[in-house]
Amino acid sequence: MSYKSVIKHQYPLLYAFLRSVKKRIRSVKYYLKSIPTRIKYRGEADLGLLTLAKKHGHFDLDWYNDHQHSAFTSDEQAFADYLHKSMFSNVNPSPAFDTEIYQKCNVDIYHAGINPLAHYLNFGLNEGRISMPASPKWRPSDKLEQQQAISKKTDKKIALCFHIFYEDFIDYYAECLADFPGQVDIFISVSKEGIDTKAQQQLSQLATVNKVVTAIVPNRGRNFGPMLVEFGKQLLNYDLLCHMHSKKSLYSGREQRQWADYLGEYLLKDQAVLKRMLAHFDNDPDCGIYYPTSFWMMPNWVNHWLKNKPHSGRWVTQWGLSLDRDFLAYPVGGMFWARPQALKQLFDADYSYDDFPAEPLPNDGSELHALERCIGLLAEKNGYKQLFYYPPLGAFTHDQSFVLANYVNSADGIANQLAPFTTVSFDVFDTLVRRKYFVPDYAKLKLANYLCEQGKINNPNDFVKQRNNAEFEVRKAKQFIGDVAIDETYQALASTFNWSEQLAAEYAELEFAFDLDMIESKDEMVEIANNLILSGKKVLVVSDTYYSEPQITRMLKKVGLSHGYHLYVSSELGLRKDNGSMWKKLKTQVGPADSFIHVGDNVVADAQIPGDFGLQNMHILNPLDKWQAAGWQNPFVDDGLDEQQIMKWGPLVSNFGRFPFLGE
Repeated sequence: MSYKSVIKHQYPLLYAFLRSVKKRIRSVKYYLKSIPTRIKYRGEADLGLLTLAKKHGHFDLDWYNDHQHSAFTSDEQAFADYLHKSMFSNVNPSPAFDTEIYQKCNVDIYHAGINPLAHYLNFGLNEGRISMPASPKWRPSDKLEQQQAISKKTDKKIALCFHIFYEDFIDYYAECLADFPGQVDIFISVSKEGIDTKAQQQLSQLATVNKVVTAIVPNRGRNFGPMLVEFGKQLLNYDLLCHMHSKKSLYSGREQRQWADYLGEYLLKDQAVLKRMLAHFDNDPDCGIYYPTSFWMMPNWVNHWLKNKPHSGRWVTQWGLSLDRDFLAYPVGGMFWARPQALKQLFDADYSYDDFPAEPLPNDGSELHALERCIGLLAEKNGYKQLFYYPPLGAFTHDQSFVLANYVNSADGIANQLAPFTTVSFDVFDTLVRRKYFVPDYAKLKLANYLCEQGKINNPNDFVKQRNNAEFEVRKAKQFIGDVAIDETYQALASTFNWSEQLAAEYAELEFAFDLDMIESKDEMVEIANNLILSGKKVLVVSDTYYSEPQITRMLKKVGLSHGYHLYVSSELGLRKDNGSMWKKLKTQVGPADSFIHVGDNVVADAQIPGDFGLQNMHILNPLDKWQAAGWQNPFVDDGLDEQQIMKWGPLVSNFGRFPFLGE
């Protein structure tokens, strides 16, 4: 008996799965081979595909016009528009097909650059691929009254500022500008000689272009540096500016342009969107900056500060910005339209290339990544509004809640998303357990209050500072390698307060006891973890913490997670999630990367860094993020150790954040 027969008869489910994988690989290979000859969805419809789509109820002209605010008069025109845009945008052709869900559930199709509806009708339907009815993931709350598109060319004085690394983007920009509804001056910075000549020759011939100014620039400052050094103050002489740069990704082993095409379409190419955008700038003097909502295939947490807040000091100080929340609206990718006066401080300063960090830059965590996140904040600081375009509804809006739109979920939804994985790991704090008063340092303050009552110390808040400083000094002595145990911190404090080793150990245990007393369950998450264990999944619990393994075990037991999991605690392993050492180890232990997923609330330690290691993750909202998503201010921003504030607001934040998604 062959190995195929053995698998077929003894493991029928595995055999069926392997056959489905083989079929999927075959269909993708077929499509990849056909790429040179298959239709380029650029203005002409595949009539056979249109017939098939209508037969299955997957294209509806009236519905498409209504949702795109377009006025196509024929199926062919509208279907060609959909086929073109659906290669990079989350537009839908009818109520029966959701482009975004199909792409996200079938990322092999997305990475292969295959049209989603064409694949579904020709292959996916027979393969049993997941397809869902169209359902916009977000609806803006303000529903801006649709601006009448400008009916003639705008007389605004417009500057287009391009930074070009990839030469083929000149062809793309020329195509976009051929029918631009106005006259423009173009400022181009290029990475090497030759590109500037091509740009001059190709773009200056366009009837819509007044002049082309070029500069060959050093590889420093990415897209922002050349714009500010070479052209900054000149841009203040214009009514409007558009900043764009060539962007490609080699993720998945082949060139990916979907993100660049998405931004290019809604910033420079789609004439209908451009005319409506210009109308908004015409009719609303407070409209300061415009860009489409963040690219829909990016991680849920793309609008978070991530590692960049510490690098924002220069801009925050100079411009007087307030960083009161971690999720924010900003032009992800650094491309936008703006009224230059809305960003006056940015363009009015003197710059040299030495003002910007040298290459190579990290993928995240630099002054330039921080500057990108400050653009929208600066416009708002100057009294202007941010304007966004949401493609699935063809809607313009000022509503910034799209930054958290992907955090709508249910307990069943979470369980379904985790079900395909054989190994699931969970963070501890604010993932499986929560603190009654939310504030992590409240246990330290309660210990300090106790010591103050005993006459051991004079000022509780000063004690917490000394305790945290002692922890830092221990980390420093260990050269920030590994982690710190709570006992080590209290032994370090012993010399400061003239404690014995035994007394220091008792106080360390007392701090834990105060914390344990305030630990409560995140009910839905604990139930999901227990159900995964009962279903035979391998469940890990992974924590960056100064508590010991027995202490974390007691916390988990208190919330109802008592057995069946493997515990990884940084203080005992000397490995941490936030520096990647924990993920490096786990990657070697959890089997194939696509069989493992981690769940946690820390955007960097639980999502971004495991992602860097190729590990899948589900980021959930920290209680304070969810609190702010509801529109409420952070009550702990001024003094995190104000006990009255902790007692008043802590339980509200903790209870509101018990379920870590929106849409309960």
